[in-house]
Amino acid sequence: MTSRNYLVIATALMSLIFISANLLSQKVLRGAQLDFTENHLYTLSGATKQTLGDIAEPVDITLVYSRNVGQDYPAVRAYAARVRELLQAYEAHSKGEVRVREIDPTPFSPAEDEALAAGITAVNTNGDDPLYFGIIGRNTIDDERIIPFLAPEREVTLEYDLTRMIVRLDNPDPPRVGILTSLPGMSAPGGQGGCTLLQDIARSFEIVQISEDFQSLPADLDVLLVVHPPELSDRQEWLIDQFVLRKGRAIFLVDPAAKTAAAQGPFDVASAPEHSDLGVLGKAWGVTLSKDAVADAAGALMVPVDLGDGRMEEQAHPLFIGAQAANMNRDDLITADLTRTVNFGAPGALVASNLPKGETFSPLIETGPSPSFIDAARAVRDMKPADTLKSYHTEPGPLVLAARLSGTLKTAFPAGEPALDEPDDPVMAELARADAANAPPHISSSETGAEIVFIADVDFISDDFYIVPGRNVVVADNGALVLNALDALAGGGELSRLRSRAASLRPMKRIDDMRSAAEAKYFRQQAELESNLKKAQDRLEELQQIGSTDGFYAGDAAADLTDEERAELAQLRGRIVTLRGQLRDIERDYRRNIDRLEATLKAINIWGGPILVALAGLFVWRRQRNRARRES
Repeated sequence: MTSRNYLVIATALMSLIFISANLLSQKVLRGAQLDFTENHLYTLSGATKQTLGDIAEPVDITLVYSRNVGQDYPAVRAYAARVRELLQAYEAHSKGEVRVREIDPTPFSPAEDEALAAGITAVNTNGDDPLYFGIIGRNTIDDERIIPFLAPEREVTLEYDLTRMIVRLDNPDPPRVGILTSLPGMSAPGGQGGCTLLQDIARSFEIVQISEDFQSLPADLDVLLVVHPPELSDRQEWLIDQFVLRKGRAIFLVDPAAKTAAAQGPFDVASAPEHSDLGVLGKAWGVTLSKDAVADAAGALMVPVDLGDGRMEEQAHPLFIGAQAANMNRDDLITADLTRTVNFGAPGALVASNLPKGETFSPLIETGPSPSFIDAARAVRDMKPADTLKSYHTEPGPLVLAARLSGTLKTAFPAGEPALDEPDDPVMAELARADAANAPPHISSSETGAEIVFIADVDFISDDFYIVPGRNVVVADNGALVLNALDALAGGGELSRLRSRAASLRPMKRIDDMRSAAEAKYFRQQAELESNLKKAQDRLEELQQIGSTDGFYAGDAAADLTDEERAELAQLRGRIVTLRGQLRDIERDYRRNIDRLEATLKAINIWGGPILVALAGLFVWRRQRNRARRES
């Protein structure tokens, strides 16, 4: 064989081996990856892998994405790539049980018809064509679940939403959550128009709203969520007591100073009470809510404070507490994976005393080491930070803001079923008697081990406490805390670990800090200028009345004024000119530090690599030269 033929055959064989190795590696190493991102963005969690491994029947996932329209929006385009990569990972780890496809719903196409029929949201854009960006999930019996629009700001819950969709398609019956509340935002029909938290609950659970005058509880509830309840009768408390003893799964959100409820207005006849507690149930279980609100200077949040004269300033307010991850129970599934703060507003404290035998009280979230109790009647009003600090009396240790109670419970009604309070309306009275007749018999202790979650605040579920207004960006784990608790108690506890996944688009924190500092300085100076301008205008009006009308409007502003008034007027004008000059300086310097950092980063990125390569080349050249000299 000639060398020429040998070279041709060897090249052909190497090409064949290379192609075969690639095809084989794609089959054998499908789904294998190395994830070097800081928060392991491209690594599926253990909960997701377990869910994919337990799928009984195939699930079809359809990504609906308008490629041509999405290209015009960088954030959407980047997020679409993130979603596509995550779905590919799902498909690879499911061993064929999750089947993924993508459709591009161009106008008047069958793909657009499919998207619209499923309920995918068509978002209007600046162009002629709408943007479709959602997910359709179907199982083998044609059950369908959708994510109408994949908003980039909800990326932190993306894996949770996808895994929850697959779980629901594999097991179509969602857990049923009964909600008893006096807050309008938590009782909106279907979750629409209510708190964002209520809408999030509706995405994962079947909600059963319980009226304030209930005479019975649905027997098929999986979890009972009590949020700032109305005043309950003995029989209503007994019904809750019996549910907990039988089912053992409940969440109580109570508050000695419900600021959001008080803000509804004193003339709103349907407004919620300003305080709530655990009543006789808490006493029987050994858990009570403090009568006073809690302040924590160490965890004080920055809130806008009215300084008078129309001026607002951000100040640290001890009644508004940002509980850090360090103050959370890292061993409990509910709080183990929360990474952001949970923001509370004048919360109470949970106190466990004389716990009955068989019960375990485990704090989930605590304050800092030196909190203080504040009178609830004052805390529920617009109490300023300075007034709070004047009333601050440090407690000897942290106070409990959220906790879990586990174990075997005893009834709060040892005498048995209370008498029925019949309504005045004959029809309603007849229905109440029927409900009472069908009620299960009274039991005195738990039929199943109880798992109850207590949170000593209701303000924290308000959108204002954890969502940026107008942008729908979640900045705290308030909602995740409640949703994790529901997941844990309803039997899907592993999924709660997915709620606080980091976003792939990481903010430039240093630049954001610079911008915030510059803005704070700018707005302080702006407020000072506006205040001085208002004072100048008021004083000029006084001087105008003193001065002669003809002289004043003819341009002689100092006519008929005393020497002191002329001097004051000149000084006032000079002060305004000075402040305006300072404001112009601040505007000029606003981006100076940011521009300097940007220039530095550009220099490093552009010249850093070539300089390092050149230095490495000089180092190698010098070593070889020295070696050659030694050998010679």
